[in-house]
Amino acid sequence: MQELAAPLWDVQNNQGLRELGELGLALVLSTLIGFERGSQQKSAGLRTHALVGIASALMMQISQFGFSAVLGVENASFDPSRVASQIITGIGFIGGGLIFVSRGAVRGLTTAATVWLTCAVGMACGGGLALLATVTTALHFLVVRGYPLVASRLAAGRTPAQSALRLRYRTGEALLPQLMEMCTERGFRILGVRVDRLPRAPQRGRFGTTGEEPLEEEAAETARVVLRLEGTADVRQMASEMFNTPGVLGMDVSLEADLDE
Repeated sequence: MQELAAPLWDVQNNQGLRELGELGLALVLSTLIGFERGSQQKSAGLRTHALVGIASALMMQISQFGFSAVLGVENASFDPSRVASQIITGIGFIGGGLIFVSRGAVRGLTTAATVWLTCAVGMACGGGLALLATVTTALHFLVVRGYPLVASRLAAGRTPAQSALRLRYRTGEALLPQLMEMCTERGFRILGVRVDRLPRAPQRGRFGTTGEEPLEEEAAETARVVLRLEGTADVRQMASEMFNTPGVLGMDVSLEADLDE
């Protein structure tokens, strides 16, 4: 005789106060993480993290209790860990969409990592591991808020070094403000700026003869700028990123800044 299925709204069928409490805890913890990211004006903020946390908790509950009706059925295969592994795989698509490259620098890695962590917190809540989920959330705030302070303290103990960047770029593209912003974003203090307009080179064609279409680099007006900097970061790494910026034609780094030579 076939056994009758449990009622749809049966709270005793693993959808009672405990399961609702796990979803509520996932909502609270993922909201805290999302609020921190949103306050930093990141691409994934409050709503994204909250939805990831709730969805992960629900999928973990489905993994544990959603297939109870097939238990005991002949030839039925049941592996709760398979759903959990697919959650981790699926969340990678969201995290990958948050990572992008801007001006030669990779951005969004921390936010992508917090989405991954929020998924883990939601899975822990759905799996009934409330203590681990809460401690992990606290560790998140320790890392994203505390580590930058520690890093700045360590950097503050280093003696700032002076350096000079000499670069050539195409004018008319507002490149200089962008390059100066890159310096300040990496913690450098700009001590001086000198800009010299360069005369146009004799226009040669693509095959080195006159009378042909001039090369783009020769057709555009160029300028040479010397940026005198002071800071503790790696100036050579920043220079390589600047060199990959469209419009920059040449780059030279000197650790002894001297604008008068």
